Amino acid sequence: MIESATSKNGIPIRLTDESWVHITEEHYELTGMRLDVLETVVNPARVLVGGDGELLAVREFESGKYFIVVYCKLHKMVFIITHF
Repeated sequence: MIESATSKNGIPIRLTDESWVHITEEHYELTGMRLDVLETVVNPARVLVGGDGELLAVREFESGKYFIVVYCKLHKMVFIITHF
C-alpha cells in the first residue's frame, strides 16, 4: 500500500509500506501513527529546510511534544524518510 499526501508547499509525497516499516523499526513509538505522520506533512506548523536540502515538517501533537517529519526528493519522487 502506498499512502500519499500533498505537503503544505504543494509537493506530492509518498509513504510506501517499505518506508513505513523502516520508520517504525527505527522509531517504534510511531507504530499506529501513520496518518498522524501524513497529517504533519499536510498541515505542519512550519516547514524547515535541512542542511542537505531535505524538508522538515513540524507539528505539535501534544503540549510540548512535536512530530518532525523529514522528506526529500529521490529519483524525481518525494518520500518521507527517517534520515538524510
